[in-house]
Amino acid sequence: MRTPVFTLFFMCIAVYIHAQEGVVTIEQDPRIEQLVKVYNRVNSNKGFYQIQVGFGSYEKAQNLKSQVDIDFPGWYSKIEFQEPTYRVRLGKFQDPLEAERRFIEVRKKYPSAMLLKPESDSK
Repeated sequence: MRTPVFTLFFMCIAVYIHAQEGVVTIEQDPRIEQLVKVYNRVNSNKGFYQIQVGFGSYEKAQNLKSQVDIDFPGWYSKIEFQEPTYRVRLGKFQDPLEAERRFIEVRKKYPSAMLLKPESDSK
């Protein structure tokens, strides 16, 4: 007896429930879009210091990246292809002092590591 009553009760409630509809209007200063464009343009031209940990075949680079991710968890790391080898790079540092400090830390584990300057600074 209870099951049909509860079923009927919930069906009646379902008929009367309606979703709310509305319109959201966002008003923003038109200069915000212009500011975002300027910000993106400035930051896209700015390079980062990176630490190259090693290079070699794709398989070797994958193994090295896995080891780097274990040794330096939470650091940005990636594999880049520059003909004819794959290179394992670590970090994205804007500040040269921070890059140098991290480089010294990495060199303890990977003595052949190199600190790479941003392309915009090296030209």
